[in-house]
Amino acid sequence: MVSKLRFRIRRLLRKVWVPVVAYGLLGVATSLGAGFLRPVLPDGLAARIGANAVEAILTIIATSMLTVTTFSLSIMVTAFGAATTGATPRATALLKGDTTTQRVLATFIGAFLFALVGIIGLRTGIYGDEGRVLLFLVTLAVLAVIVISLMRWIAHLTDFGRLDDTIARVEEAASTALRARVEMPWFGGHKLTIAPSQTAHAVPAATIGYVQHVDAELLNDIAEELEARIWLQAQPGTFVHPAADLLRIEPFPDAPEMAAATVERLREAFTVAPGRTFEQDPRFGILALAEIASRALSPAVNDPGTGIDILGRLVRVLSIWEERPQTHVKYPRLWVPPIRAEDLVGDAFHAIARDGAGLVEVQIRLQKSLAAVAELAPDIFAAPALEQARAASALAAGALPLAEDRARVAALVEALEDRLASGRLKHALRSGKARV
Repeated sequence: MVSKLRFRIRRLLRKVWVPVVAYGLLGVATSLGAGFLRPVLPDGLAARIGANAVEAILTIIATSMLTVTTFSLSIMVTAFGAATTGATPRATALLKGDTTTQRVLATFIGAFLFALVGIIGLRTGIYGDEGRVLLFLVTLAVLAVIVISLMRWIAHLTDFGRLDDTIARVEEAASTALRARVEMPWFGGHKLTIAPSQTAHAVPAATIGYVQHVDAELLNDIAEELEARIWLQAQPGTFVHPAADLLRIEPFPDAPEMAAATVERLREAFTVAPGRTFEQDPRFGILALAEIASRALSPAVNDPGTGIDILGRLVRVLSIWEERPQTHVKYPRLWVPPIRAEDLVGDAFHAIARDGAGLVEVQIRLQKSLAAVAELAPDIFAAPALEQARAASALAAGALPLAEDRARVAALVEALEDRLASGRLKHALRSGKARV
C-alpha cells in the first residue's frame, strides 16, 4: 500500500506546473552558473569559437520559445476540450498527467527562462569573455534539447487528445488499478467476510466527498497502539459524508480527549476530495469506459462502433480480475471488504445495455462480451454475467423494433445459459451468486 504522503507526492508530480517549475529553475541556475565558472576557462577561447554570437542565439530562443509555449498550451486546452466532449470529462485528468506533454512544456519554458536570464547576464556584464564561452556551449546543448523536444511533440500531437488515445488512456488506468487490487485485494489486511462487531465504535467522515486513498499502514499502526481491530467501511471510490462511517474500531478509548485525538488520527488515513481518482479505484476506470460508450450510443453522437470497441476493452480489463488465496497479511489488525463481482459487471455493462437497447449490433456484441467474461473467469463472473445478460435482453425486447432482432438477442442469452448450466459452472448457478 502507498502511504498518504507518497500518494500526495505522486499526484503532485503529475501536475503540469511541477516539471515546468523544475526545468525553469534549472534554466535559471545554468545561466547564472555560467558567470561564476568563468575563471576555470582558458583566456582567448571566446574569440576562437565565436562565443560573441551567443546573445543573438539567446534572443532567438527567448522569442521562439514564448511563441511555441503559447501555441502548445492552446493545443493542450483543445485536447482537454475534445476529451470532454468526445469521451468523458473524467478522462481529462489522465491527459493532464501525460508525461510527454509535461516534459515538452517544461523544456520550452525552461529554455525561455534560460535564454532570458542569459540575456540579462550578458547585458549586465557578469560573464566576461570566458563566461560567454561556457554560456555558448550550454546554449548549444539547450538547442539540441529543444530540437529533440520539438520532434517528440510533433509526433505526440498526431494522437494526443483524440478519441482513440483518450479511450486507451482510460483503459490503461482501469487495468493498472485493477491489477494493483488483484496484487493486494484487501490492502494488506484480512478479507472481511462477516459484519463488524455491533459494539465497535464508528468513525464518520468529517467532510463530504469521495474517498481517494486509504493509508492502510497508518490504520494498522494506530490499531497496534490501541491493541484494537479496525473494519474498513469506506473504500476508495466511496461517497462519504458526516453521517457515513469510514471505519469501525474496537476497543476504543473511553477518555474524551484521547478519543477525539484518535478519531482525528484515523481520519488522517483517508484522503477525501470532491472527485474520484483512478489510482486506488478500479471501478472508477471501468465506469469511465462505460460512460464513453454511453455517450457514443446517445442519439446526438450515434456512434455504435465506439460502443462496440469499448465492450471489447471492458472484457480485456475484467479478464485481469482473479481471486487469489490469502497467503500473507501485512496489516493483521485491518479487515477490508472485497470488491464484488456483480459490482464490476454492473459498472461495465449496465449503462451500455440501457443506452444501446435499440441497436441490435450493440446488443449482440454485449451478449458476446458477457459470455466471454463468464467463460474467462467462471467461478467469479458466471452468475453476475448471466444476470446482466438477461437484464440486457429484457431491455432489448422493449426497444428493438424487429422481432427477428429480439429473437437473435434472446437466443444468445439462452446459449449462454445452456453453456453455463451444462458445465462445471452448475454449482455457481444454483447458488445464484459468484464467489469473490
